[in-house]
Amino acid sequence: MAFESINEFISMGTHGLYVWSVYGISLILLLGSYLASVKAKKNQIKRLKQRYLREQKS
Repeated sequence: MAFESINEFISMGTHGLYVWSVYGISLILLLGSYLASVKAKKNQIKRLKQRYLREQKS
């Protein structure tokens, strides 16, 4: 194993702060991207339903 203990793994030598902050930022960006796409899909479905209903009234 590359690390002798959990503390050594978490600190990653002297690079722990950088490594874990990059993981955190990446996770936040991926989550934000996912949530934005879910919201966009809901909005698109809503617009299509409204358009369909408008066309049915005509």
